[in-house]
Amino acid sequence: MFRPFHGFALLSLGIAGACASVTPAITGDPAVTVTALVETPPVGTAREDAADDPAIWRNPANPAASLVVGTDKKGGLYVYDLKGAQKSFLAAPGLNNVDLLELAAGRVLVVASDRSDLTRVNLFLALLDTATGKLAPAGRIAVGPGEGYGICMVKPAGGEGIIAFSAPKSGTIYRTLIREANGVFSGTTTTLAQVATQTEGCVADPRTATLYIGEEDAGIWAIDMNTGAKRLVAPVDNRMLVADVEGLALAPEGADGGYLVASSQGDNAFAVFRLPDIKPLGRFRIAPGALGSVEETDGIELDNRDFGPDFPGGLFIAQDGINAPKAQNFKFVRWDEVLAALGEAK
Repeated sequence: MFRPFHGFALLSLGIAGACASVTPAITGDPAVTVTALVETPPVGTAREDAADDPAIWRNPANPAASLVVGTDKKGGLYVYDLKGAQKSFLAAPGLNNVDLLELAAGRVLVVASDRSDLTRVNLFLALLDTATGKLAPAGRIAVGPGEGYGICMVKPAGGEGIIAFSAPKSGTIYRTLIREANGVFSGTTTTLAQVATQTEGCVADPRTATLYIGEEDAGIWAIDMNTGAKRLVAPVDNRMLVADVEGLALAPEGADGGYLVASSQGDNAFAVFRLPDIKPLGRFRIAPGALGSVEETDGIELDNRDFGPDFPGGLFIAQDGINAPKAQNFKFVRWDEVLAALGEAK
């Protein structure tokens, strides 16, 4: 959740490089630092909380030619290459979080939470042409009451279709089974779980049938994708996590290992936990380097596979909520550099 007064004040003062001077009210445990290698152009909506969430499509034939989809929640969906250059833009105001999955025959389904109606949760669907980097609208699925916010998808192991999980502001967690017939997508929704207060961050692990949800002021929940049974696995403690808990991302390794990363927006850091037991590993920040630092991060994304010479050990992407004097954008970081800074030898 962006703090508009804070960000607006920095922009109004016209402080170039204001990112580096942000001092959060609460600071958690010490964080190591890394720097961004790539950034995207600023989103088209200036002087507002606009950029929000990225999703990564990895090109299996040429990982360096992979694509990134990012939201401008006032404008629509951008597609970028791994140099940060804009490939295309699809106008669709009101989109917030975004995720994508591959369908049969190499098609890529992109799904975003649609907030154009603040009383009903809806899913906006598009198909990504991976050759051109362009998006084509593919329909809209009604989910249920609430204001759409978080979204993540998964292909269930041994199951049919695609499951989209919606995390609206009300704390209700919806589970929507998306099917396609004759080129038309439809969805069947049930309520999976409920938490007490506002949610957003969302990532699903099909290996363990676990959905991770960020309740902004409480922490990270692990929820059984099938039964809805839940447990708070990483509370906001002003050490690892400082509210608001925002984006969540997953780097799977093996049958149930890897890492879970959370945006600890309250002190402009990222918390890293080891899977499967959600053991705290450490925290990092994206500091000024050849590119600017990163603050007020909403959405994050992570893929720990090879992405070519620029990102051989994986790609981490963070929305930069304070990119003064320009509008918000997305910054790309080498995941292997994050692990090295945290003392994880690979």
